[in-house]
Amino acid sequence: MADLLHQPLLDIEEQPRTSKKTPRVASLDVFRGLCVFLMMLVDYGGAMVPIIAHSPWNGLHLADFVMPFFLFIAGVSLALVYKRVPNRIEATRKAVLRAVELFLLGVILQGGYFHGINSLTYGVDMKRIRWLGILQRISVGYIFAALCEIWLSCRSRGDVSFLKSYYWHWGAAFSLSAIYLGLLYGLYVPDWQFEMSNATSSVFPANHSYVYMVKCSVRGDLGPACNSAGMIDRYVLGIDHLYKKPVYRNLKECNMSTNGQVPESAPSWCHAPFDPEGVLSSITAAVTCIIGLQYGHSLAHLQDHKQRMQNWILFSLSLLLVGLLLAVAGDPVNKSLYTFGYMMITCASAGITYSAIYLLVDVYGYRCLTFALEWMGKHSLSIFVLITSNLVVIAIQGFYWTAPENNLIHWIVTRFVHR
Repeated sequence: MADLLHQPLLDIEEQPRTSKKTPRVASLDVFRGLCVFLMMLVDYGGAMVPIIAHSPWNGLHLADFVMPFFLFIAGVSLALVYKRVPNRIEATRKAVLRAVELFLLGVILQGGYFHGINSLTYGVDMKRIRWLGILQRISVGYIFAALCEIWLSCRSRGDVSFLKSYYWHWGAAFSLSAIYLGLLYGLYVPDWQFEMSNATSSVFPANHSYVYMVKCSVRGDLGPACNSAGMIDRYVLGIDHLYKKPVYRNLKECNMSTNGQVPESAPSWCHAPFDPEGVLSSITAAVTCIIGLQYGHSLAHLQDHKQRMQNWILFSLSLLLVGLLLAVAGDPVNKSLYTFGYMMITCASAGITYSAIYLLVDVYGYRCLTFALEWMGKHSLSIFVLITSNLVVIAIQGFYWTAPENNLIHWIVTRFVHR
């Protein structure tokens, strides 16, 4: 686990040892650094500038691009890691081990062990630990893409084609997409209920709980109350292990106050937990990683910059067109459900962004303009750990003037967040 922290996020598999060290692809580090920068920007700036925070349900804000960008670059990196696989069994063992390490690290960071900037305590009730999160989702996408590259690649010598050379990859991607769509639209969601108490919500007084009933009895609903993704998570993970502050509480229907409380008069589903990194949406998240893998094939097996750029731009525009057509046809662009249209549009955006960075950094050599992002990309996992656990914020908060309340973090929160 300690070795994992010293490696770039999403590039966590060791390169094969050779006598000559393979030079790093600078654009990969810059793109990772951009992902980390955007993550910090939306996490700390989203409260002050809501338009960059996550969309409450349908729609795309800046924050909604961060997760698919992380997954995309994970896939790109894997094409370089597994450019040659002399021993598939050993490569699989290492890939599974890395995925498990990343998953467990995610549970520690986002499972409820750290209590945030308003409390210096730590520890988590295992009855309410959150099992899924950002790193867990990346680990799922990582292992799916890694196994595809290790076992399903059949590229002939000198032939690099998105469709022809890796048709088994596309078969896996289409199969996963079909499973996702079948479960999302095909499962029947009955009426359901859940209990909230003072242990899970500060709305209720001590030793008081309330049972909420949510009326559904529908199939194929994509709203926050009755979608099949939430139902699967409640059955598989348990409602106590889901994210307690879903972003859909920012919808007008929930009428959430400035201090983050939902009134009892709000619709019952506004009080319910919901995990944006849930089981069903992890399927399309894995497909994002597989799509990134296809971009990585051009980087790993083509030497001509022009040919690489042509492949990437053509593929990105195709994905964007499909995504826009799906949105027009009625498929919502939804990050919480990781809908098919959302996946297509964000993958296309990631491909276009990476192409621009590659052109700037690796083709024209303007690394001086992006050296800060490149450094962040090389240390992305360490930065992620410090930011997600709030260790940096807590350290700054520890320096105060006269009274503990007179610290920089408290001043920023009271002045900009809770005003």
